[in-house]
Formats: sequence, structure tokens, C-alpha cells
Amino acid sequence: MTPAINLLKKNKVSHQIHEYTHESSSESYGLEAAEKLSVPESRVFKTLVVSLENNELVLGIVPVCTMLNMKRIAKAVKAKKAVMADKVDVERSTGYVLGGVSPLGQKKRLKTVIDSSAQQYRTIYVSAGRRGLEIELSPNDLKNSVNGIFADICQ
Repeated sequence: MTPAINLLKKNKVSHQIHEYTHESSSESYGLEAAEKLSVPESRVFKTLVVSLENNELVLGIVPVCTMLNMKRIAKAVKAKKAVMADKVDVERSTGYVLGGVSPLGQKKRLKTVIDSSAQQYRTIYVSAGRRGLEIELSPNDLKNSVNGIFADICQ
């Protein structure tokens, strides 16, 4: 079990766990998950951590087939500027390693913005906190579990 899975179980949030064999040679963890689970790339979401001008860290959750738009995520959280966060800061604040960062069960709860495209699906997939492990849940359950917001944050 991971902290992400434990959080969902504790809060009795409906979800499914999907496991696959992660290939260390894979260049994109999210695209690998979509392929191995036979799920459209638009339903598998990656968790990215950005740093705002005041050094506050924020999560952006976007489909693995897209890119996060820095101006849009900054605007969504009423900031002027956002840049990708430093790897050390990401791992220290979330408790997860890159490629396995889950939006759920982090050491420190961060503001979370989920791309609004998630709302078109009954369920989406996010990292369960380990490479090769995904959680399937409803977008609204994800939003409620992380106190997040929906916004258009993709390029």
C-alpha cells in the first residue's frame, strides 16, 4: 500500500488499483501507463509540481498526452508566474519520487489544479505513488480528496 491508496481507503473513496510492470527504459511514465493499461492517453493524468514566485509549490494534474501551461496554472492560483519545481523540492514536499508522484497522500498537502478535461470522463487514472501503480477514480472524488479546483491548464 502507498499513502495515496491508504488515504482513499480511510476516506472510503471509491477507486480501483491497476498495476503493471514498469520498464526502467521508459521515457514517459504516464504514456507507459496508458499503453500498458490499454487506456486512452487523455484519461491518464500526470502530476506535475510547479513553484510560484513566492516559492510556494502547487500541483498541476494534466493528461499525459498534453503539456502544462505555466501561465494558465499561475492564473488559476492567482499568481504571476510558475516554473517547474526542483526535483529535490518535489520529493521532499510530496514524499514521492519523480515518475511516481501521486496527487493523493502527500507529506504536505499542496494546492491542486486539475485540468478541466478530466470532467468529461466518468473515471480517470492518476499515479498511486509508485511507478507501475495507478489509481482509477472519478474526477470529482479526486478533486474532493485533494481540495482541488478544475481549470484549463493545458497548452
